[in-house]
Amino acid sequence: MEIRIGENIKRLRKTKGVTQEQIAEVLGISVTAVSKWERNETYPDITLLFPLAHYFGVTLDELMGYDEERVQAEIAETLTYYRSLWLTEQSKAHEVIAKAYHEYPNDYLVMHYYMWNLAGDMADNDKEMLLAHKEEFLAICDKILNGCTEETVRLNAWNMKAKLLHAEGKTEEALTIYGEKYPNWYDTREQKKEQLFSKDTPEFGLYLKQNLYELACFATDKKMKDIWFCTECVSEDKVKKSLELAEALEEMRKRTGNEEILLSEYVVYDCLQGYILRFGVKMFDEKAILERRKAVADACNKLAERDPSVKAYLMKRYGRETLG
Repeated sequence: MEIRIGENIKRLRKTKGVTQEQIAEVLGISVTAVSKWERNETYPDITLLFPLAHYFGVTLDELMGYDEERVQAEIAETLTYYRSLWLTEQSKAHEVIAKAYHEYPNDYLVMHYYMWNLAGDMADNDKEMLLAHKEEFLAICDKILNGCTEETVRLNAWNMKAKLLHAEGKTEEALTIYGEKYPNWYDTREQKKEQLFSKDTPEFGLYLKQNLYELACFATDKKMKDIWFCTECVSEDKVKKSLELAEALEEMRKRTGNEEILLSEYVVYDCLQGYILRFGVKMFDEKAILERRKAVADACNKLAERDPSVKAYLMKRYGRETLG
């Protein structure tokens, strides 16, 4: 957050119709000091903040230029930018979130993203990296657990504590955290939302479909991980297996008429693009893969225009109503 006290003093002084000399006389300081404040060369001594605020008839927040709504908008914009960089420009993403953490050290979402950025995301964490930042991570986790009310952020603070225990060789203690703090598959919030409504209502159908889409895409993502991390073959063959999965989903969609399978097809191509980049796979038909990904995304967008449940799912999973 940028401190704007100098320009605020200048603005408030002109609004009040007083000179720098008059302010200096009231506060018992030099005119040079007031002049330096207004040029943003120095800040007022902390003991002068209350007298200044009283003199101008404003709050300390107003004097300092603190605007909660503006600050929250800045944070939201920064985090959106950070998320857009995470997969493709990780060094730039780190710069952005590290700067945000320096400027907004008490914002829980900023803490959350900063911590997991250093940790290298939530999977495949390097144990040495985790332990190197152990004290910093634990301090962030404690701040979140003692003050944050957002359950997802709180759960990921417990997640980090479990990962640190696992890195220390205390895996059973880590697993205990997951067993005590996290719900099972049947007690998740999405399941409970669905169960809130009678089965003969439109609301039940909306949440049922969203859960169906999420589970199908979740399973597809897991299958892609199985191909790329649990299958003994060269990268080119993993690309081939991924494309075979996409083709099988396409065939099922055409045979059954279930257009929602497009969402799972998109997951295949989205994951595949990331894995090709991650593993540096040189593919002759990479352009064709990207074109197919775009075609599936366009088909999903058209489906979302016709089906509110698909549009709602895209917003929940990707944070937007259309795929790029």
